[in-house]
Amino acid sequence: MKNIAKELAESMPNIGAKLAYGEPIEVAGTTIVPVAMGSYGFGAGEGVGEGEQNEGSGGGGGGMAIPVGAYITKNGSTRFEPNPVALIAVSIPFVCVAGWAVARVVKAWKR
Repeated sequence: MKNIAKELAESMPNIGAKLAYGEPIEVAGTTIVPVAMGSYGFGAGEGVGEGEQNEGSGGGGGGMAIPVGAYITKNGSTRFEPNPVALIAVSIPFVCVAGWAVARVVKAWKR
């Protein structure tokens, strides 16, 4: 029997950079390269059986991408323009942990 998980992994060779950076787009003399933070995962299935007694199971997969910003090249100068909504969303866990840590430090100083 074929190893489905191995075949799936081999069919998706080195897409890390393609997942993070989009294709360059030309608009009115300006080149824009979108940048995203992404991840993906997948599952597999397997079957066993003899004769008419066959059993099998399977799984699926999915992925996500968060648009972080874009590299913009104009007149020979390149700059990174962040996506403010994504930056706020990504900073929420950091702010929560920082607030928790500050509260713990203040509580320790009061003792």
